[in-house]
Amino acid sequence: MSYQVLALMWRPKQFQDVIGQKHITKSLQNSLVKKKLGHAYIFSGTRGVGKTTIARIFAKSVRCENRSPEGSPCEVCPSCLEVASDASMNVMEIDGASNNSVENIRELIGNIHYLPTRGEYKVYIIDEVHMLSVSAFNALLKTLEEPPKHVIFLMATTEPEKLLGTVLSRCQRFDCRNVSLEDLTRHVQKISQKEGITFSDPKIIKQICIQGKGSVRDTLSLLDQVLSFSDDNYIDEEGVALSLGLARLSLVKNLTSSILEGDVKGLSVFYQKILLE
Repeated sequence: MSYQVLALMWRPKQFQDVIGQKHITKSLQNSLVKKKLGHAYIFSGTRGVGKTTIARIFAKSVRCENRSPEGSPCEVCPSCLEVASDASMNVMEIDGASNNSVENIRELIGNIHYLPTRGEYKVYIIDEVHMLSVSAFNALLKTLEEPPKHVIFLMATTEPEKLLGTVLSRCQRFDCRNVSLEDLTRHVQKISQKEGITFSDPKIIKQICIQGKGSVRDTLSLLDQVLSFSDDNYIDEEGVALSLGLARLSLVKNLTSSILEGDVKGLSVFYQKILLE
């Protein structure tokens, strides 16, 4: 079996698995439990913070035949299995970057009037929705305003400012936050324990997470990059520095200490050492 990168292997499948977006997942779970579903939602935020993942989990929950009392999908009913295998005719995911013309949207609009093959709702996920042309947005407006009762639109974007105000006013908007350093560190620690990854110093985990800049996907991609350089799933400071092109943390600390202490000779030694590396 081919290797699956950590970002895909550890992509959340339940609301409770989503990192750092409790303000969104709780709202969506409540709407499912109370059966107060909107007809259109927008999830915005920087890359790798969970926009599309949340949309997929929500779509699966909407379609689930045996939802948990907390509103999470059961993962075992026919609808959940169909969505998980990308074989569902009732959950359609569209890439806005490659389906951005008015003809693409008219084709979508022409299909939404058909009832779901099973269950109450058909869900349309439009990723990178800001890539739609102005004409495509205008074609979508009327449907967003008065959609069929069995249709729910879930749209994800990294650039909500590019969306027309008339589109935004017709949707419930949820802004994904950059994940905190503490949450990222705990997440990487959890994954490392499960995957048998060891570190020479626990501080290395924090160093990798800092480079992730609030993105779960970017952080796990960096961890994969470091792992490809390391042997036997063992990561040390030198491996992180060389694989990511960073100065070793110990050298930076010594350099800073020398500056603060006014140690000119020590500063010169450490500076030359950094240059040689």
